[in-house]
Amino acid sequence: MKSKLLLIPFLLLFIFAHAQKELDSITYEQTQDINFFSTVKNNTQVYKYTTINGNQIKIGDTVVLGMPTSGEVLTRTYGGSYGSGFRGGVADSRGVSKKTYEFVKLGRPAGFGSVMNAMAGEASDMASLSLKNTKAIVREMKAYHQGSKKKPLYLVIVLGEINDRAFGINKYLSVMNTELAIESGEILLSNRKMTRDEAIAKLKEAKELLDLDMITKEDFEKLKEEVGPIIKAETDFN
Repeated sequence: MKSKLLLIPFLLLFIFAHAQKELDSITYEQTQDINFFSTVKNNTQVYKYTTINGNQIKIGDTVVLGMPTSGEVLTRTYGGSYGSGFRGGVADSRGVSKKTYEFVKLGRPAGFGSVMNAMAGEASDMASLSLKNTKAIVREMKAYHQGSKKKPLYLVIVLGEINDRAFGINKYLSVMNTELAIESGEILLSNRKMTRDEAIAKLKEAKELLDLDMITKEDFEKLKEEVGPIIKAETDFN
């Protein structure tokens, strides 16, 4: 009997540890709630995530890479010699701007390429504009703390290409902050909800078209009914 009682604490610890390895779903609000995130371990598998605006993404979903929101500047220096009887050096430095993703990197979060870059003191290779409009499948979603266990969580997604083809030489892409990637438009969801700003812009555009007799009053009123709740909901919340 005594031995069985001694096993109970170990059994509870095992169950608790196992439970933290997987979460069926998680919301943005939970990632910021200390009562919740303090119980979650790094590298916890997540199957569905809901953003601050109510957009949902889950394992197996197909997403599209949107427009990159960052810019990478490359600088090259060119040298040469000139003069008669005098040799010297002349250098010309040029900066070349290349659009890159802020939250989407090439390879897995801690893949071989990332390790080699870290050892060389280089930043991770971020995905470039060439991947815009590429479709990908959500293969993994994992939660990590923004530092210590007392810090909020963020989600990292691993994307695989359709039919398991590679993104160039990389088989996977990593979305290093799912919330920001979705809300910034770098990752586009098929079921993405319209934001309040987008709803207002769409209604204003429709009003202009109505004034130009490009759409009917009925079409305008129909759109107004669709986007009205989106605009009013955030107004009521504030």
